[in-house]
Amino acid sequence: MVQIDLSGKTAVVTGGSGELGRVIARTLAQAGADVAVHYFGNPKKAEKVAEEIRKMGRKAISVYADVTELDSVMKMKAQIEAELAPPEIVVDAAVIQYEWLTVLEQPIEDYESQFKSCVLHNVNMAKAFIPHMIEKQYGRFIGINTECSMQMFPRYSAYASAKRGMDGVLRVLAKEVGKYQITVNQVAPGWMISDKFREHPADDADYISRVPMARRGEDQDIANAVLFLASDLAGFITGVYLPVCGGNEMPCI
Repeated sequence: MVQIDLSGKTAVVTGGSGELGRVIARTLAQAGADVAVHYFGNPKKAEKVAEEIRKMGRKAISVYADVTELDSVMKMKAQIEAELAPPEIVVDAAVIQYEWLTVLEQPIEDYESQFKSCVLHNVNMAKAFIPHMIEKQYGRFIGINTECSMQMFPRYSAYASAKRGMDGVLRVLAKEVGKYQITVNQVAPGWMISDKFREHPADDADYISRVPMARRGEDQDIANAVLFLASDLAGFITGVYLPVCGGNEMPCI
């Protein structure tokens, strides 16, 4: 039987207390990884996730950082290395929410914040954690993108432009660090069902009507894709943008 075993590995999940991040963090821990659960604005939620992981018998800590600032990320790195170990697995799931407006209506500040949270976030995490992976000749760097970066619908400009920039950075990074046996990949969720939608169901009929699988996926679907890309089963897969959206977007040649 093929099993995914991350025992002996350490992971850091940015946005680890968020709707997708907490499920990703728990799933990596269930496979045996120790996990640093990053937060920016909600330390109680992050510590709750860390405590859930510790109850599984894994090591876990909650860690603060402003992922848009390199100095803050480097302080987080030092804390993780002091309390756990240098991570071999990085999952960048943190996101900044904003109001979705047309190009003419969207404030310039929203484009700047999205650039920082999508592009600089991944650059900063790479600068902090890739050097150890190079030294170890092993690593998994996974960014959480979105189906929106392909859809280019009205009111998506700030988000889509930033996520497309993130895609460019991570594809280049994949080519730069592949020789060190480091993979760099992206998981692109659709409109997933997470805890907040379980508590407050949304009117999703129009969205579902466009999805070939005729339903919405769940947060665990994203975590499962991340788990696969974090494992040795995906050791020869890099530079991938992987939609997990029931076929709502299908990259093609």
